Amino acid sequence: MQNSLAKDALKQFRIIFGTVRQHFREIEASCGISGSQLWLLHEIASHPELGVSRLAENLAIHQSTCSLLVEKLVKKHLVEKQRLSEDQRKVGLIVTEAGHTVLAKAPQPVDGILPQVLATLDTEALQSLNLSLKLVIGKLDAQSNTLANQPLADL
Repeated sequence: MQNSLAKDALKQFRIIFGTVRQHFREIEASCGISGSQLWLLHEIASHPELGVSRLAENLAIHQSTCSLLVEKLVKKHLVEKQRLSEDQRKVGLIVTEAGHTVLAKAPQPVDGILPQVLATLDTEALQSLNLSLKLVIGKLDAQSNTLANQPLADL
């Protein structure tokens, strides 16, 4: 019985990972950027003049990871950095016209399938899911905890 339940759980993980990977492939094919870059682009467009620290916090990723992703978007001329008028020491991020063009042709949801689905679950379901996933993660190599701050598209 337990072996059968473990196999069923494994199959469900495969469905989740496969669906997420397919969505990221569609993003790259239609937009020419990674799923994590698209998510950042969307977040910047939704919150103009957002800084890197706050952006990383909103996306639940490490600040250095966020900075690298922002630099890639800047190099592709999809995002520009500009000094904020009220405090010249702070740099805000603005989506360029080219960035808005990418967003317009992006498959939905732009912030990823998994975050969208998780946002629809009620508190009790999320608490149960988190508890179960923590049990699974507890059995894995401790090094894998560092992956928690990486976007799924970059794993």
